[in-house]
Amino acid sequence: MSKIFISTYPFCRIDATPAKLLQGAGHEVVQNPYSRKLTPAEVVELALDCDGIVAGTEELLPLVQESRKLKIIARVGVGLDSVPLDLCKSKGIKVSYTPDAVTPAVAELTIGLMLDIFRKITKADKELRQKGWSRPYGRRIGTSVIGIIGFGRIGFAVAKILSSFRPTMILVHDLIDISDKISLIRNQEISILQVSKQDLLKQADVITLHVPKNSSSIGLISQFELSLMKESAYLINTSRGGIVDEVALFNALREKRISGAAIDVFEEEPYTGPLLDIENTVLTQHMGSCSDDCRADMEREACEDIVRFFARESLRSEVI
Repeated sequence: MSKIFISTYPFCRIDATPAKLLQGAGHEVVQNPYSRKLTPAEVVELALDCDGIVAGTEELLPLVQESRKLKIIARVGVGLDSVPLDLCKSKGIKVSYTPDAVTPAVAELTIGLMLDIFRKITKADKELRQKGWSRPYGRRIGTSVIGIIGFGRIGFAVAKILSSFRPTMILVHDLIDISDKISLIRNQEISILQVSKQDLLKQADVITLHVPKNSSSIGLISQFELSLMKESAYLINTSRGGIVDEVALFNALREKRISGAAIDVFEEEPYTGPLLDIENTVLTQHMGSCSDDCRADMEREACEDIVRFFARESLRSEVI
């Protein structure tokens, strides 16, 4: 019998199936006892004697460094910046993730944030609660140029949803040729073009980020990139904290060099930084995947890969 630690929280809040899958396969299941995100030291303390871990966004480097038993990490979610992949590979530790389950939830939140900042929904709500009634005017997606940086699963899903709004144009930037994917969405009424990052930054009315966090994407949007954006433009980040330079963003917003931002992810979470004092922002709590159905699917898929691994079957979504 293998011992599996569930570091992610919450777990089985909606559906007990994931835990039952592990237990039904004969594994001992140990859950996060603190009902919150664990520190790296807590992960080591709780999982050092475990054979597998079902992980959230907890930093796993110390555990992987110290563990002599760990055989598999099943990541509940899509981001892998908290997993030391090179070290796992050198130690023969398998890693899997759940990229498909999270896609619709993150894409829908992105569209929701876009509507919010364009139509000033949060601003109107706050104002009304203070007995104000200015009826703020905004703009429509259908009259805007949309910029998407990163055209993987989530960026592609965002573009598909956006196409029904019939924006003026969708500009896409990715490091690889994505003409085949663009052709799946393009029609006679919607123009979708792959362009350079600089051209996208200069032309888009709103820019939404959908890139993984790695050494090449940290600080992807910094002072220089923000300086290229139109004063009327907005920035959305539902990917990972650290991709946007938060100090540069704060300065750009404070000086009104861009119109606003909607940020779901931060360098340090929970976030307590200066963006909280900027009026023209919508800030959410790293909740892109927080839909009941997607969360349940992510947990189930991660646990299925744990079961598959110890049954010597191929993993559903193997990373290494």
